[in-house]
Amino acid sequence: MKNAQCKKCLNKFQEKDIYTIQQFQYRKEPSYDWSVSYFKKLQIDEWDSFCENCIKEYADESKIMWENR
Repeated sequence: MKNAQCKKCLNKFQEKDIYTIQQFQYRKEPSYDWSVSYFKKLQIDEWDSFCENCIKEYADESKIMWENR
């Protein structure tokens, strides 16, 4: 049953496959606080749902922004 929707691509997916920016608290850099602040500027909340592909894109994008700050 597909009952969750990615905020970015709007595709529906299994609820068990939900990813949020909370996953970023486990990476070394950038810090989680920086990540939350960065995504807040993009109007993305800690509880917004994303599919695996889109969360990977956001992870890559935020890392690039961190390195180029």
